[in-house]
Amino acid sequence: MAYTTIDDPTAFFQAVTYTGNGATGRSIVLPSDTDMQPDWVWVKSRGEAEHHQLTDSVRGVNKQLYSHLTYAEATETDRITAFNSDGFTIQDDIIVNKNSIEFVAWCWKAGTSFTNDASSTGIGTIDSAGSASSDAGFSIVSYTGNGTSGATVKHGLSTALDVIFIKNRDEAEAWQTYHRPLGATHHLSLNVTDSAQDNDSRFNDVHPTSSVFTLGNNDTVNKNNVKFIAYCFAEKKGYSKFGSYTGNASTNGRFVYTGFKPAFVIFKKSAGTGSWAIQDNKRTPFNVQQKALFANASDAESNSADNNVDFLSNGFKFKSDTANYNTNGDVYIYIAFAEAPFVNSKGVPVNAR
Repeated sequence: MAYTTIDDPTAFFQAVTYTGNGATGRSIVLPSDTDMQPDWVWVKSRGEAEHHQLTDSVRGVNKQLYSHLTYAEATETDRITAFNSDGFTIQDDIIVNKNSIEFVAWCWKAGTSFTNDASSTGIGTIDSAGSASSDAGFSIVSYTGNGTSGATVKHGLSTALDVIFIKNRDEAEAWQTYHRPLGATHHLSLNVTDSAQDNDSRFNDVHPTSSVFTLGNNDTVNKNNVKFIAYCFAEKKGYSKFGSYTGNASTNGRFVYTGFKPAFVIFKKSAGTGSWAIQDNKRTPFNVQQKALFANASDAESNSADNNVDFLSNGFKFKSDTANYNTNGDVYIYIAFAEAPFVNSKGVPVNAR
């Protein structure tokens, strides 16, 4: 069996940086020679404190959510207005295109639309629709809650999920995050720094299967007659890794194996208070990684030795002992996507950075 089925991760994930110019109808072209039409675009101003903006092809380009806020979905026509074969189109709003301000966008591709009538197919108990890529292990799922504990939703992939981000679209409610190493009873909220909470009203203490994820009756994931969106990930060797590690507080810290050269990593302390720190290979093309943004905060980019991490050919290594990454004895989770697999499908290793 080949080490990986994804020799070119840029077919499914790319980050891009750009400088705002305040112009309308501007095309942002992704940097890889491999064209990728994104289905989920997450934009953040680097130079100023400003909203994170999350847009996807399932809800539609004019529908916005914010990772650091509980706000209900907003409709905006002057931000992202199209997903293109090689990127996306932006307008003049300051959240995505303020003149002379640096931005980053993280982009994922799903690509194949699906619908599921649960009563007809016998898969799940709630109807769902979305876009999915079994190759990349990523789906975007729209559903309407029924308020019932134990409800199940088809996620569109063929393997069990490892990570789910869920947001109530109609109301101001916290983001809910499932991460397999935490267990199905525990959840994290993307918009706050809180530690993992033990409460089965979110995921009903049931791990996702190869076809569905299970919900409790909490309003943040399953309020009756309320619309929800779920971003779902299943781990793919050589492309994505969703794990945990224990910090050691060393500035020559521990190494975490992913099986690929990272392009993007989110770090979050699960055993205590800590930000959702995001690092990528486009804002810092070479080690040491020092530039962080935080999914739970509107803050401008932090460029500090407190964020020091090396991205290596097969994982990452900490060069900081700070609370967001590497406190001694504390447990952290991470969500990582590849720039290149450690070994490709032909058995050829990739180079370190």
